[in-house]
Amino acid sequence: MKKIFGLTLLISAFALVSFGQEKMENRSPTEKDKTEAIPSKGFLKRGAAIGNAKEVSLAKVLDNPGKYSGKTVSVEGVIVRSCKMEGCWMELAAAEGGKSVRVKMKDHGFFIPLDSAGAFARAEGVFAVKTLSKAEVDHLINDDGAKFDNRNADGSVTEISFEATGIELRKFDYGKSKGSGF
Repeated sequence: MKKIFGLTLLISAFALVSFGQEKMENRSPTEKDKTEAIPSKGFLKRGAAIGNAKEVSLAKVLDNPGKYSGKTVSVEGVIVRSCKMEGCWMELAAAEGGKSVRVKMKDHGFFIPLDSAGAFARAEGVFAVKTLSKAEVDHLINDDGAKFDNRNADGSVTEISFEATGIELRKFDYGKSKGSGF
């Protein structure tokens, strides 16, 4: 009986490892992910649908990140820059020239177009305050064009980050002076 249980457990573990490896292989952006046009009417939606999370001003979060750390919220802003290789992250600012936050796509499971800079975005997800290693920082700077103003002496960076479960994109309406670009 113990041998059957052990064999069943071993087979189950092997199946889980195989499934996990298959899932990782499917996380590459398609050409459509990289090049799809961002509409000026309607939305380009990526990831999970944006639900009923509390809407919070990105500027308020950036002023007091500890208050929102670990909480699911919805924020909006202008995309300052984005990953130029896969579209797997973006920097979102409350306003042009304002503070920004790096937004990663949850589990590297969806991507935005490579030319998303300048678009308006609404994102739902979770904020966190964390430290990036020197290797992570170097990768983001050298390969993807990220910018960090606050590198620590050891090359690491303590940053406010946002892991998005869903994103909606629209070309930014520069004619609107207040409120969202939607």
